[in-house]
Formats: sequence, structure tokens, C-alpha cells
Amino acid sequence: MQRREQKGVRSPDLGPFSPDTLYHGDALDLLPLLRAGSIDLIVTDPPFAIDFKARKMNYHRTGSRVLDGYREIPEHEYGQFTSRWMKEAFRVLSPKGSLYVFSGWNRLKDVLCGLDDAGFTTINHLIWKYQFGVFTRKKFVTSHYHILFAVKDPGNYVFHKVEHYPEDVWVINREYWKGKKKTPTKLPPQIVRKILEFSSNPGDMVLDPFLGSGTVAVVSREMGRHFLGFEVVEEYFRFAQERLDDGGLSGARERDGSGGRTEHAEGEN
Repeated sequence: MQRREQKGVRSPDLGPFSPDTLYHGDALDLLPLLRAGSIDLIVTDPPFAIDFKARKMNYHRTGSRVLDGYREIPEHEYGQFTSRWMKEAFRVLSPKGSLYVFSGWNRLKDVLCGLDDAGFTTINHLIWKYQFGVFTRKKFVTSHYHILFAVKDPGNYVFHKVEHYPEDVWVINREYWKGKKKTPTKLPPQIVRKILEFSSNPGDMVLDPFLGSGTVAVVSREMGRHFLGFEVVEEYFRFAQERLDDGGLSGARERDGSGGRTEHAEGEN
């Protein structure tokens, strides 16, 4: 495994995990293994419990190029699922740590309740307005996501006012990868950069426990932050690792629920 060290920047104690590494495994199994207070910022886009069909709901793009295997959470389990990972997220965040979590409108109540139950204080409810909403016949087209910005300590958290008048509605287009393989719910780098600019410092440790296509890890590395990522779907894990490998970083590991690990050789990813 290759690991990038940043000169003059602390290397946090992550327990069994290594900085700047992606892990294949379930976030509900891996989060409890992280050291308390070891993460500065969490940015994540968890499943939405909407019976999502990756290839059928891909905004009229070629279905054969969309990676299948999206792991959804049953609707009746979503509240408990959200509560479990958010309580762990609160535990692993540093005293000045923040969380940005993406949500659709349909399970927003569970997300808001999960934040409160875990001990977070919600600072802002952001709206991400995008293009390519799925066509509808008998209801309004959904063309936005919710982003909840929450902190561990409302009296002491990182926030850089990088814009003179930062508003809570962000108009940012989705990315269209013509002719390329893609995951169905890829975050645009622009939105992740914006979050990192406002709520982190160079050298901070950024975690995405539901990594998907790996955009949070890619942008964190680009901006001089450490990163850690968990992804349960093997196809997405390998896709995210390939994106990092293309930029010169390797070192993905698999973990099973018992905590065992298998290290991939560079040529296997």
C-alpha cells in the first residue's frame, strides 16, 4: 500500500485504518472501529430508501454504461439505519467537527430526527438545485436535494466565510460523463469543493462512509486534505479506487464484518 504523508501535518490515529485509503465494507460495521474524535469532517450521500433503479432512473443516459449494484435500504429500516450511522458519526468527529449529509425529500424526516437523536446541532438546511430531474406526468419534477450541515459543538466549529454573501441554495449542475462508465448517483466535484472550502482546513481528515463513486476522496486529495472512505458495493469500491489510481494514489483494502482484511495488489484494482 502506498500512502501520502503531508509535511508538517498530523497523521490522525484512525485505529485499524490508514489515512488516504478506501475500504470495501459496510459502514455500519466499519464506523465502530474508528477512534473517537479522529475525523474532522464527514461529507456523505447515503442511500435514500426510494427503491432506486440505477439503470432505469439515470436521466435518459445510456443504461449499459451505468454501474449496477446500488445497495438500497428498505423503507421500514431507514430510521434505524440512519440513527445507527449518525450516532457513530457523532462519536468519531473531533470536538470542532462537522457533518454534511445529502438527502432526498422522501426520507428527510428520518435524517433530521437522526441528527437530533445523535446529538448534532443543525446549522443550515441547504438546497442543491440541479438539472436533469426525472420526467413526471402527475406530479412536479424533483430537481433538488437537501444537504444538512450539522456540527458537534455549535459554539466551536470550523467555518470559513469564503464568499461575501453565502446563500443556502446552491445551483450546481450534475456532471454528464459522455461515453464513460459511471455510478448512478455521482456527486459533482464542485459541490464537494465548496463544502471543503467552507468547513475544513488543509491536512484535515475527511470521511465519507458511503463513498459511491469516490468524489469526496478525490476532491479531498486534490485540496490537500486526508481522506478515508467506506463503500459496501464492490463495483463502486473498485470504480472509486480506479479514479484515485488514475491520479497516482493506490492502496485499497477490503474488510469483512468480523474486522478481517484482505489487501489488494495494485494490478487488481
